[in-house]
Amino acid sequence: MDPWASNRSGTTGQHGGGGRGAVLEISTDAHIIAACEDEPERFRELFERHFGPTLGFLRRRIGSEIAEDLAIETFALAFRRRRTYDPTRHDARPWLLGIATNLLRHHRRAERRKLLAYARTGADPLGALDPGFEAAEARTDAGAVGPALALALANLRSSERDVLLLFAWADLSYTEIADALDVPVGTVRSRLSRARARLRQLLVASGVRFDGDVPVEREEP
Repeated sequence: MDPWASNRSGTTGQHGGGGRGAVLEISTDAHIIAACEDEPERFRELFERHFGPTLGFLRRRIGSEIAEDLAIETFALAFRRRRTYDPTRHDARPWLLGIATNLLRHHRRAERRKLLAYARTGADPLGALDPGFEAAEARTDAGAVGPALALALANLRSSERDVLLLFAWADLSYTEIADALDVPVGTVRSRLSRARARLRQLLVASGVRFDGDVPVEREEP
């Protein structure tokens, strides 16, 4: 039996009693995971809620060719590990992205190859790159800065790249990143600080000019 099969029409909550005027009660991720103990098919609700964003994050990291398989594996592992989930964490997104990031560690070379290919050719295989600097999309000449950014990301330590991209692309808070990676918040802060400093250093070395904290253009050689 497919443990995610459901006849609930993809709902993530249920109507309270009382007929007309009843309030729709939306289940938190923690409630859904707890309910899977007796109703494993309810895991489909978590899948439908978070598969798209998880897949999108993985596509930006590794490209479409591998991302879908990793996203499916992420949810398969999450289902098997559901009894270890901390029920005080209502949002499962950091937990799921932590699993996905751990799976990416088996594909470091592929991720780096794609970044280096973009740096070399200017053809972005990972989707729109955003370095995590404020207002970057509005003010960056992506065609000029993108390849330099890809090269800089490729040359970050993997632990620093993980933290930076969970912050910049997945929009996780420091605490959520700490939960995702199972490290102290202080470690997240120090890794993110080092990643930003190193990224800026590498971009400047490649000829990118900054306006404050925002990379705005790459100088012609």
